[in-house]
Amino acid sequence: MFIIYNLVMALAMLLSLPWWLVQLVRSKKYRAGLAERFGFVPHRITTGIREGGVWIHAVSVGEVLAVSTLVRELRSAFPERSLFISTTTLAGQKLARELFGETQVFFMPLDFGFAVRPYLKLLRPGLLVMAETEFWPNVLRLAKNRGAKIAVVNGRISDRSFPRYHRFRRFFAPVLACIDLFLLQTREDAHRLHAIGADDQRIQVSGNLKFDIRPTTTTALTVDLRRALTKDAPAIVCGSTTPGEEEILLAAFNDVLKHHAKAVLILAPRHPERFDKVAGLISASGFSLVRRSSWAASGSLAGKVFLLDSVGELASVYALADLAFVGGSLLPVGGGHNILEPAQHGAAVLTGPYTQNFREIARIFEQGGGLRVVSSQDLSREWLELIDNPQERLSLGNRAQQLFLQHTGATARTLKALRPLLSAKQKGDHD
Repeated sequence: MFIIYNLVMALAMLLSLPWWLVQLVRSKKYRAGLAERFGFVPHRITTGIREGGVWIHAVSVGEVLAVSTLVRELRSAFPERSLFISTTTLAGQKLARELFGETQVFFMPLDFGFAVRPYLKLLRPGLLVMAETEFWPNVLRLAKNRGAKIAVVNGRISDRSFPRYHRFRRFFAPVLACIDLFLLQTREDAHRLHAIGADDQRIQVSGNLKFDIRPTTTTALTVDLRRALTKDAPAIVCGSTTPGEEEILLAAFNDVLKHHAKAVLILAPRHPERFDKVAGLISASGFSLVRRSSWAASGSLAGKVFLLDSVGELASVYALADLAFVGGSLLPVGGGHNILEPAQHGAAVLTGPYTQNFREIARIFEQGGGLRVVSSQDLSREWLELIDNPQERLSLGNRAQQLFLQHTGATARTLKALRPLLSAKQKGDHD
């Protein structure tokens, strides 16, 4: 199976090479960390490494935030072990370096033996941790052959990926066999993982690490924003928005302004490469635009659209929200994004109907009365109803916050489950 996989990967790389070359010329995000991805280990991480450490892979911003508390707990519990974090995306890389330090963070190598081996040879990890659902056959096989224990934490099998995994379960079975421990978010995720071939004895349900994230609520940005927000006007924070949603949100905000002229819309697109495009859309729609990247932190934001064109600040900005809308959920191509960030602050949280990527979390909050699900057509009406009914808005936010607090503790359960793996002796190195 691994031989077939490597042949397919090599062929796919060869056939797609012209496309990749075009992207490398056009976009910075494809050039970022290119050498690291091809197995050239950056010098900044080559000193002070102790054998038997921990390598954690977190794909992007969401996964980096999810493992942030776990990283802190691992460092506290095992100070003698080296700990490194890899990411796939540029946004994830920037945030990881801010949170964990540049000398511990690097770009994940491509899943080719020649790219993976230099990192394994240098880091000599005793434990490889993959956040959420990252099944890279060569990374897992080579790490296993070098004696590392392997765990998946905060694992989930989405509605979108489950049919594909199930269809190719014979292919995935030997890949999953490399993993010593699966820590899943929900029982449904555990059932799905077992259905695609994972050993039931290696599966545990530990909960969602994102319930344990505690972002700093008082930052330089939030202090400046509080000064710029009018006390008697609502602040609507729309986070993780995706293509096609901004037009809907801006139209709904326009309806709000007809009744509340001092209202403020804080808009945070999901992908950094879309910041300029969304800025153009806001201006073309006739709104007064303020960009975070060029804001002088002076004057009132009343009646304006504040574009949060930065990475890693949305979680703290949700603390300012009277209403919070979580994007990726209004159109069927999305699947929803993390509602926990606004919920923990007690904001009144709304999403669209398409939340399958966070199905269990959305179910918990909707059934508990801590979430309103709205359609594109009803969005402005729902916003106005909550703005005009402060008691209902506060009750919705309070219920969301209480539901959030009831489901914390995944980090402690994850750390407890990982301890035996960190205590295990490694095998000798071989490929």
